[in-house]
Amino acid sequence: MNPMVMFAEYSAVGIAAGGIYALIALGTVVIFKSSQTFNFAMGEMMMLSAYFFYTAAVTFALGPFFGMIAALIGSIAVALIIERFALRPMMGRPFIAIVMVTFGIGSIIRGIVGMIWGPNSLDIPAILARSPVMIGGLFIPGKTARAFAIAVVIVGALIAFLRYSRAGIALRAAAADQITAYSMGIDVRGVIAFTWVIAAITGCISGVLMANVNSLTPSLGLVALNVLSVIILGGMNSIGGVLIAGFIIGWLESVTGWLIGTEFREITPYVLALLILLIRPTGLFGTAEIERI
Repeated sequence: MNPMVMFAEYSAVGIAAGGIYALIALGTVVIFKSSQTFNFAMGEMMMLSAYFFYTAAVTFALGPFFGMIAALIGSIAVALIIERFALRPMMGRPFIAIVMVTFGIGSIIRGIVGMIWGPNSLDIPAILARSPVMIGGLFIPGKTARAFAIAVVIVGALIAFLRYSRAGIALRAAAADQITAYSMGIDVRGVIAFTWVIAAITGCISGVLMANVNSLTPSLGLVALNVLSVIILGGMNSIGGVLIAGFIIGWLESVTGWLIGTEFREITPYVLALLILLIRPTGLFGTAEIERI
């Protein structure tokens, strides 16, 4: 095959995968913006949501539609429990202490999943057609292309919602200055809980999409490690930045795997992220926080 055509195909597949990365990263970023909490349990929350979907759709034979509704409800419930009973009591504590709490939550979720569903791979009902998508002369796997389309629509809708809705304005106000937001009558704790709901929704959808594209195993949550480079590159406090960074990282992984081997595809995104941090510590689209004394 013509090398230029192969390059274009690998680029298209990588960008499509990057759309799912952006969807996963979005939940982490909105939580960080509202509460300065980095949720290292995001991957496990995403993985648990996919198991909720499997249980409702397969074990209880509710089908994909009601399985997705059940997964969303379960994911939101878990996120609110984590926020209320694990993270809210930690408000005001050192950043590293909160980070370690989220690490612990992730470990607990992995253990629970292993005890209930076991370590074996499970096949969930297909919600994405496998028929390939042709763009011009480019061949793109059907599941990857359709997952990309769903992820981009959801990310775009959430960005618009957070930018123009009253809830989005309240979130940005709380992210800018919690004390001032309190004085203006904004329920900052409610805003933080709302961001965990957003993270639950994006994590649930991305978990089901990832399980459809790949398979459902307890290691599905490890994909969130790839998303760290997306967050670093786009900027910890830039919701729009993670979308562009997701495309960049997805493209880089795919092209690197094609050019120099799959064993390097996990490394190069972090190499790029570190190089960007040396030049711009806040990431490509992040903004520096200025504190006045």
